[in-house]
Amino acid sequence: QVQLVESGGGLVQAGGSLRLSCAASGRSFSTYSMGWFRRAPGKEREFVAAISWNGASTSYADSVKGRFTISRDNAKNTVYLQMDSLKPEDTAVYCCAVKRLQYYSGTYNYQNDYEYWGQGTQVTVSS
Repeated sequence: QVQLVESGGGLVQAGGSLRLSCAASGRSFSTYSMGWFRRAPGKEREFVAAISWNGASTSYADSVKGRFTISRDNAKNTVYLQMDSLKPEDTAVYCCAVKRLQYYSGTYNYQNDYEYWGQGTQVTVSS
């Protein structure tokens, strides 16, 4: 079983930056695909970004492309989401998730693909 713990959320002004972290426990983390999703108040959970097991492949939602960057440090069992040029519409609870298919070279962009989820961290962007 994999446990995921997010951190790094907070309150920031529009145009600012935050870096979210997702620390994973359990063996074989370095061989799994990872993703970030978010849920804004009154809305469905939506895809934000995903990364392959070795970081060679990444994908982004159109709404964050060019502003957010997903990365991972397998030695630290951690995935990051660097968020720049934040907008009020980025306000949401951000969750990371893991897909336990080893050594897959692509990314997964749908929440139903993922098996384990963290509790999330709140990001609030003020105008």
